[in-house]
Amino acid sequence: FAGAGSAAMPLWDFTGSTMVTSQYVRLTPDERSREGSIWNRVPCFLKDWELHVHFKIHGAGKKNLHGDGLALWYTQERLTPGPVFGSKDNFHGLAIFLDTYPNDEATERVFPYISAMVNNGSLSYDHSKDGRWTELAGCSADLRNQNHDTFLAVRYSRGRLTVMTDMEDKNEWKNCIDIAGVQLPTGYFFGASAGTGDLSDNHDIISMKLFQLMVEHPVEDETVDWTKIEPRVSLLKSPKDNVDDPTGNFRSGPLTGWKVFLLLLCALLGIIVCAVVGAVVFQKRQERNKRFY
Repeated sequence: FAGAGSAAMPLWDFTGSTMVTSQYVRLTPDERSREGSIWNRVPCFLKDWELHVHFKIHGAGKKNLHGDGLALWYTQERLTPGPVFGSKDNFHGLAIFLDTYPNDEATERVFPYISAMVNNGSLSYDHSKDGRWTELAGCSADLRNQNHDTFLAVRYSRGRLTVMTDMEDKNEWKNCIDIAGVQLPTGYFFGASAGTGDLSDNHDIISMKLFQLMVEHPVEDETVDWTKIEPRVSLLKSPKDNVDDPTGNFRSGPLTGWKVFLLLLCALLGIIVCAVVGAVVFQKRQERNKRFY
């Protein structure tokens, strides 16, 4: 951390309560109503990459008396404070949220909870529901107040987004999120942010390392201007169909009253059609038997 004790760091900008020390960058102290972020100044033009983040979330709060969490970003916007873990809402790009506090009391999720969101600027992150309506996938992870190092890896390659964790001091990656059909432009910026509210934590970034992945692409990819594509996810239903899934997999929502009604209606129509066809067949057989006699 070459910028320790000064107002600047090479290739990085920071805002808010962010403090640079010789061993880590503290986005927020364990104090109420703080937010801070750190952003790289150089846009990323790699089509395939892997980001490794060494972080630490810790504080004095016990039994859900801590929050709110940390976010990792690959977005068009940078250095813009906002309500989403200290950064801008309605962003363009990718966000990985490490949420430590359950705002939705009805949730079945186990917190801390890691989730992914891809946004083209039209979606808003709903803190009251812990981002459930815009979440693509997620998993629970025991990442807070650990006495050992905690790591997270984000891999993006050939339209596949993978998030892995190393939280158990085993020096091995554990799968958390795996989504195909993700389209992310090149030329966006990497960053990290954190926020506290009535509850708080220390949110520390120890290192962020980016690796280029050497991957072969189809010939037609060479004609695409990757700086102009829109962030989106195909192959998935609307995020609003998401329900809690401890495995981190995407699945459709439960049957609602309308769905049950439509299923019953289809079943009834099927029975009627079968009955009509059966009656016609039976009548033709009867006529054939009469002619035989």
